[in-house]
Amino acid sequence: MNTENTDKQPIENESENVINGVETAEELSIEEQLQEDLAKEKDKFLRLFAEFENYKKRNAKERMDLFKTANQEVLQVLLPVLDDFDRALIQISKIEDEVLLKGVALIHEKLKNVLASKGLEELETRIGDVFNADFAEAITQIPAPSEDLKGKIVDVLEKGYKLGDKIIRFPKVVIGN
Repeated sequence: MNTENTDKQPIENESENVINGVETAEELSIEEQLQEDLAKEKDKFLRLFAEFENYKKRNAKERMDLFKTANQEVLQVLLPVLDDFDRALIQISKIEDEVLLKGVALIHEKLKNVLASKGLEELETRIGDVFNADFAEAITQIPAPSEDLKGKIVDVLEKGYKLGDKIIRFPKVVIGN
């Protein structure tokens, strides 16, 4: 019986080691699983945080753009009044009434300054400039008065304006061909 006892004892020890080995492996796999879960949750958190930061930046940019162009409709309605002032100045200068010309010019400048303070800028379009369809609207083409004006702006019928970086009215021009 002694031999049986010694035979049984190593078997019991082996089974305990196997059980302990499995438990240790299970504990490691649980620990590894928890670490993987933690890594996944950290990744989710970082992505969500980055997405929220992008949202805040985009929202702030949209708000700034809205403030810049909030007056666009009002300014567009006032542009024909500004054009009328330009035409009035031309006609008044023809009758050579200096007092009337000076008064209308002062009011015209005051209106231009108020509109400029709200962000309105006149687009620079001059006779002789090369026509660019991205920045001007061609109303018609006429025979060029000279060879050097072919494909260039011959006359500016209506000035163009921009509000901030956005063009709110394209200049209307006549092109020589």
